[in-house]
Amino acid sequence: MSNICKTVTLRTRKIKKGTQLSFYLDYYPGYRDESTMKVQRHESLGIYIFAKPKNQRERDYNERMTEKAEALRCRRYESIVNERYDFFDREKEKGSFLAWFKKKADARNTKW
Repeated sequence: MSNICKTVTLRTRKIKKGTQLSFYLDYYPGYRDESTMKVQRHESLGIYIFAKPKNQRERDYNERMTEKAEALRCRRYESIVNERYDFFDREKEKGSFLAWFKKKADARNTKW
C-alpha cells in the first residue's frame, strides 16, 4: 500500500436477503495496488455475522467474529503507518523471499 491512504474503517453490508452481515474494510482515500495499478477503496474480509442474533450462541459468535475483524483492521492500519513513516514491518518479514524475488524478476522481464 502506498502512503496515500490515511484511514481504515471496518464496515458491514447486508447479504443473503438481510439475514447476515459481511465485514469489509473501507480505505480512505484509497490505495494503489502495486500488481494491478488500480486504486482500491474496499477489501472484503470474508467474515460474516448474523444480522439479528436469535440466541446466546449467535451473539457470542458475532462478538468473536467482530473482534477478529477489528484485529484485521488494526493490522492493515499498522502496515499503512509502518510504510508511511518507514518503520520496519514484521508482517512483510514473514513472507516468502522466493515468491517476492520471482515477482520482482517477472516484473523486470516484462519491461524488456
